Amino acid sequence: MGGEDAGNPGNAGVDGGSASKPIIVEGIQWPEVLQPLATLDGPAVLAAHAVMQRVLSGYPKQYAKSCAFSAKGLEVIVGEERGMYFVRVQRRPDKCGWAPGTVLGFDEFELYAVSPEGKVLARYPHHP
Repeated sequence: MGGEDAGNPGNAGVDGGSASKPIIVEGIQWPEVLQPLATLDGPAVLAAHAVMQRVLSGYPKQYAKSCAFSAKGLEVIVGEERGMYFVRVQRRPDKCGWAPGTVLGFDEFELYAVSPEGKVLARYPHHP
């Protein structure tokens, strides 16, 4: 990801004091740094729920009973910018009894843009 902060897609390195350009993909300006909400309002909960449904439905059916592929094995962070919610999902195998630091395959986060009505608008395209 050359120069990007793995936890925040737009946190690119600064060259000679110049600010990084906004990351705009599929017409959405992605946050440079996802600032988590301290309190989740109704639309933030809808956004988190919509993303969790999408992520969980993408797992292979044969892993449906595995903790590492369940809601228990995921961490969700919700932020809000420009009238849109941004939801980051990270796998947390340590929540399922695995040793801290355990990596299960692609152990990267996923970032989604969601409307206040709970419609998933886009997924940040950083995964292979």
